[in-house]
Amino acid sequence: MNRLSRVTMYPITVDCVIFGYKEGELMIALIERKNPPFKGSWAIPGGFIEGDETVEEGAIRELKEETGIDDIYLEQFHVFSKPKRDPRGRVITVAFFALINSEQFELVANEDAAKAQWWSAYDLPHLAFDHALIFEKALEALRNTIRIKPIAFELLPKYFTLTQLQLLYEQIFGMKIDKRNFRKKIQKLEYIRSSGKLTKGGRHRPAMLYQFNLKLYRRIQ
Repeated sequence: MNRLSRVTMYPITVDCVIFGYKEGELMIALIERKNPPFKGSWAIPGGFIEGDETVEEGAIRELKEETGIDDIYLEQFHVFSKPKRDPRGRVITVAFFALINSEQFELVANEDAAKAQWWSAYDLPHLAFDHALIFEKALEALRNTIRIKPIAFELLPKYFTLTQLQLLYEQIFGMKIDKRNFRKKIQKLEYIRSSGKLTKGGRHRPAMLYQFNLKLYRRIQ
């Protein structure tokens, strides 16, 4: 077999846009870079592929190393390859977005990250490299995917109200949604069912709690 001796080789990195949902607000997990370039700047978690890793394995490892997060929904959405996107030289990155219920995960900075922190998705600090563009593409990918796959439930607790679900969709799409039309559409979905439980506490009357039935969703697809 002929070796690829004449092919130019470039470093490959992975970057992971981690979406969370906390107190009715769409959030993004960012890390403060500990090392140059962009030392002290906020960035999307990521890093270089190591050894014989696949890009998926590298993304999972980097998430764990830089934020302490693992075992979450992860989806590849784009490749960024402009020659000058990294001041150290030509670097190609494979980008993923991840979804978690941020109220259940405390970020822990490790390895190359000085800090790890949740930020409002619509009020982010200045980001290192081309990470502002990566975030924009990730949000676009999330919006496109959520229209065809029930991934929104990765951001919610096991039991949720229809109001919580609507507020989540409004946060993701950055717009108000008509309550009556939204509920009509949701109630037509067989895999979203009443749990028989009600909310407790608070000043308002108890609301019905619903849950997403993954097994039923897979069966009817």
